[in-house]
Amino acid sequence: MRAVIQRVSSSSVVIDGVCHGEIGKGANILVGIEEGDGDEDIEWLCHKIANLRIFDDADGVMNLSIRDIDGDILIISQFTLYASTRKGNRPSYIKAAKPDISIPIYEKFIERLENILGKQVKKGIFGADMKVSIVNDGPVTILIDTKNRE
Repeated sequence: MRAVIQRVSSSSVVIDGVCHGEIGKGANILVGIEEGDGDEDIEWLCHKIANLRIFDDADGVMNLSIRDIDGDILIISQFTLYASTRKGNRPSYIKAAKPDISIPIYEKFIERLENILGKQVKKGIFGADMKVSIVNDGPVTILIDTKNRE
């Protein structure tokens, strides 16, 4: 699994002209799933996100987690995180898992993150044409790949 975590002042997702999810201070997370991702990837990534210290403490040092600030999360499915641009100019998405594999993993990822945080996270709709707006705070943007844990 790959995730792009953006510290935000606010973020929202609009689908078919309707706001489907909106948050204030917290994290906008783009998540991509590849063949072979599973429960271990979900568990590791959820704990990493919940404990990642990317929010400023009273001294202006990134020393607080999303839990510490009781921040909100907006999750957006993003198969293009697995784009390969090695050959030609048209990205290949062959490494991205097909929907029959990725949808259940995406749903488990959301459910597990909600359980860890003890609160609901906002989300887009898997596979929908989404318009995502963010106000990146910092800017702070972190890329995490569960295949690079060690």
